[in-house]
Amino acid sequence: MDTHAEPEQTRHDAIASGPPIRQLFRDIIADRLPSRRPRQAAMLFDAAIDPCWDDRSFLGDFYNEILHQDTCQPATADGLVLLAALAVDDRIPARHRFQAVDLLFRAATVAERHLAETWPATPPHADPDSEARARSAVQDRTPDLLTRWSAECPAVRLALAGLVVVFPTDRTLPALTPRLQTFTHQHPQGTDIGDYVRFVLVLAAQDDDRILTVTEKLTDAYWMGTVRGVPTRARALHLLGQMLTKVGAGLTRPRAGQ
Repeated sequence: MDTHAEPEQTRHDAIASGPPIRQLFRDIIADRLPSRRPRQAAMLFDAAIDPCWDDRSFLGDFYNEILHQDTCQPATADGLVLLAALAVDDRIPARHRFQAVDLLFRAATVAERHLAETWPATPPHADPDSEARARSAVQDRTPDLLTRWSAECPAVRLALAGLVVVFPTDRTLPALTPRLQTFTHQHPQGTDIGDYVRFVLVLAAQDDDRILTVTEKLTDAYWMGTVRGVPTRARALHLLGQMLTKVGAGLTRPRAGQ
């Protein structure tokens, strides 16, 4: 009797299915999108596995397949359905749900953020049609994401708040202040989370003069600024993206034993 056969088969199966996070993503997408899937799902279901993949390198490749180097391509909008499915599944660890929502925010704001960086020149990799389709795809899925607010962890709520001000409605904007009240009480101005939350609330007020004033104040003090000729919304979203990145770096860092 070959007593090593079963452990060896288990090891072979684990290698064949890739790192654990790929296996988890594949199971969730199989459940939530059982039939028609975008082409980026091939990274989850193809038999070919990169032998160098671990969780981190796989995630980098997978996310880049959807939003390639922070630019939108013709297939980007279709791939965003994968991020939306992952973002609403509680089997996904909170830090990965945050990353999914963060990427949805980035896909929806590519045009403004890149315009702010290159003004007055046109962003070199701009694809207006793909950017518009990506933005619409995120907007279509934002209501479902926001229904999870009360059940979500603080980190994901912060990312969702960014989506609210990208796609403001008469219903979502008034709800932001009470929903973010705990953050403003716990995180004073001058902290990463405190400044981010207060800036979100400034954007929610939709006062362009105040938005411009606060944007310039924050970029002069802490963040990568943009030239004054850039449209106010583009400057603000460029800043908000920087702030969300820094907030997320602290909130989603894996802790020992997790």
